[in-house]
Amino acid sequence: MLIFYLNRQLDHDLVEEVTEVKEYSTGGKFYSPHEFEDLIVEYHPIKATRSYAVYGDTLFYNPVKHHRENARFLRTEMNLNSKAYQILVIASKMEKQEQIKNICLIILLPVCLLLLVVLLVNRLLLRKIWNPFSQLLQNITDFNINQEKPYQPVEMPVAEFRQLNQVLVDLSGKIKSDYEEIKLFTENASHEMMTPLAIINSRLDNMLQSNNLDTREGEMLAELYRATSKLTRLNQSLLLLVKIDHNLLQDQHQIDLEALVKEKVLYFQELMQERNITIQTALSPVVIHANRQLIEILINNLFSNVIRHNYENGRIEIDLDAQQIIFRNTGHNPALDPGRIFDRFYKDSTSEGTGLGLAILKQICIRQHYALSYAYLKGLHTFTITFKP
Repeated sequence: MLIFYLNRQLDHDLVEEVTEVKEYSTGGKFYSPHEFEDLIVEYHPIKATRSYAVYGDTLFYNPVKHHRENARFLRTEMNLNSKAYQILVIASKMEKQEQIKNICLIILLPVCLLLLVVLLVNRLLLRKIWNPFSQLLQNITDFNINQEKPYQPVEMPVAEFRQLNQVLVDLSGKIKSDYEEIKLFTENASHEMMTPLAIINSRLDNMLQSNNLDTREGEMLAELYRATSKLTRLNQSLLLLVKIDHNLLQDQHQIDLEALVKEKVLYFQELMQERNITIQTALSPVVIHANRQLIEILINNLFSNVIRHNYENGRIEIDLDAQQIIFRNTGHNPALDPGRIFDRFYKDSTSEGTGLGLAILKQICIRQHYALSYAYLKGLHTFTITFKP
């Protein structure tokens, strides 16, 4: 656009120069521009004139500045002093181009400065607006339903953000209140169930030791005793799952896993000897940082699982190194479903367990960020826990 404007201006000046050539070329003399005007007028005699005017761009040698420059020319024909001439007028573009550059600088510099100021103000305003929103997101991330610290509200400069903040405050309060009620109900219900179950077990135990029972009554009491014992274990397992799910066991300690496994081998030795189950161990010194209660439950459940689901004269293999611990056991059942084995209440039809042992294993591994897997390899049920998955 500016180049078009420059060319129009130069073409207008060239027309004026041609007019001056016509007016001032008289008496055998030709018009000659001043040497400082950056103009060149050339006269070329011709036989006859035609009516035309040609404009264009060219390069010419400026004799004043002694270098070549961009220029604009006008070629036309006219009669001067009763003779026909072709007139070529060349005007330098340098001065006009410099003027356009100066105009552009005068326009662009304030525009760039204004744009910079607008960007700076916009950044400050956005920071003022969005910093509280970022703090709001951080508070949502830091909010923990298990902690006594309530959700922290944030002062928001925007009405919609203030409304969002108030909704989050109300919602977090309701969630925390509902959670506390459920937690209290679970603990109270578990406690209240344990008391009558303990009484029933105690009475059934006393009755089973009585000498006045016939065979049928003894069998019925033994069946009731097993049912109440199973109900007690189920109640304890569900309560433990609730604690694990809600991350209530958070204390971390350094645990000598090799010593813990050896301790559990001695603890379960009598059960294995009763069924003539052999055990082979390959243990390396391993120390992990975890919750001790959860790790003890983990090892206890693994031992209980490989013993309960084993057969007479079976075997158990335990491998431990810095990366993982592996429990293998023989068993009556073929390979189990790896996709369902860790689901709650999933168990074999012949099992007398609660169906929560492996589910508890899974939840503990999730809380401790371990990887738990099952496979049936070479006739052995294999449970692998990887400490650094």
